[in-house]
Amino acid sequence: MTGVRLGKPWRDLDDAAVAALPGQLGVFQIGDAEGVVLELGFAGGRSRFGLRSAIAETAAKHERAARFRYEVTMQYWSRFEELLAVHLADHGELPVGNADRGDRRIGRIAAPGR
Repeated sequence: MTGVRLGKPWRDLDDAAVAALPGQLGVFQIGDAEGVVLELGFAGGRSRFGLRSAIAETAAKHERAARFRYEVTMQYWSRFEELLAVHLADHGELPVGNADRGDRRIGRIAAPGR
């Protein structure tokens, strides 16, 4: 399952790093200083400035937000759902920022051979 994880290195979350982000579609993770994922998100067709604005808006919701990583992709919705499923499989629960998904179903990922 390593190929489906968002394996890019964490970047420090500061104004300059966010300002340098592309205005493209994609997915991202917001994490704390230890790399604990606080929220998974995406920049979709309704994101005004793509990843730049989506990451800034999501990070502003988390007091402990200190890092981020992202991936540019046109298939942001399916990739977002995939990352939620991987996080759930790895940790047994969703990140705190995604816990409000309620009854929406999230796919399950099983280890090979199950």
